[in-house]
Amino acid sequence: MCMIQRKKRTDRTHIIYQITVGRKLYIGVTAKTQSTVLKSVRSRIAKHFYRAQTEALNWLLCQELRKLECKEDIQFEVLATVRGKTEAHNYERELIRKLKPILNSDKRGA
Repeated sequence: MCMIQRKKRTDRTHIIYQITVGRKLYIGVTAKTQSTVLKSVRSRIAKHFYRAQTEALNWLLCQELRKLECKEDIQFEVLATVRGKTEAHNYERELIRKLKPILNSDKRGA
């Protein structure tokens, strides 16, 4: 029996989102993995919280999330939905250059 591997899709929908902790911003991108854009972003933010609590990451966003008493102390919004991984990551870097979010540790392309 011959197994045929499917080519991984590169044209799926990606979501560019902003997290606000106090007055500090974080810009991120995630693939649409849930049935709706909002569910996908909530799932990604939950992963940010989980990693902040369980991994010894010294990223600025993780440091801020550890300081919070509850998850409701943050705000988030969807900035854009973009078709295609490369296009989404390019637009995320463009927004990081433009908005200069404090909580983004990775400054590639900034």
